[in-house]
Amino acid sequence: MHPWHDIHSFSEQEGTVRAVIEIPKHSKAKFEIDKESGLLKLDRMLFAAVRYPANYGFIPQTFAGDNDPLDILVFCQAEMPPLCLIEARVIGVMRMRDKEETDDKILAVAANDVSFDGINSLEQLPPWILQETLRFFQDYKALEKVNKVVIEETLDAMAAWEIIEEARISYQNTFGKR
Repeated sequence: MHPWHDIHSFSEQEGTVRAVIEIPKHSKAKFEIDKESGLLKLDRMLFAAVRYPANYGFIPQTFAGDNDPLDILVFCQAEMPPLCLIEARVIGVMRMRDKEETDDKILAVAANDVSFDGINSLEQLPPWILQETLRFFQDYKALEKVNKVVIEETLDAMAAWEIIEEARISYQNTFGKR
């Protein structure tokens, strides 16, 4: 089973998607799915003195503008293990550019985490969580001197769902209907 291709992104719960976690919250290790095998591989260790502020992964059966599955950050009180499948309630999107490519990050909360019950929008998220996340993405590549990441804006859940749908259609056009 390949986590990108063989798991459906659709969820049983309204307003949620399925997310496959690659990187646990608080990790300095950047893992990613190997596109060919479906195994998890270590891309690199973060050079900066920062850690991932949320569980980070992708939405299965999506294909984004950076030629990868669509990224998702899932806010949750626990660190989820790599390759964990989680129901994620979409609350917004962070639009950014990395290496001059669009690199959207869907923002979500764990649907089954009581500490995030009632959070359905970015405005309902404690402000420090969003600030920490934006700062992480502004800083995490700065010391590597590889490229500059630019956060263009954060948008609401409706915009996020439009991006998810575009990525699902792009996946179907690229890989066929599964």
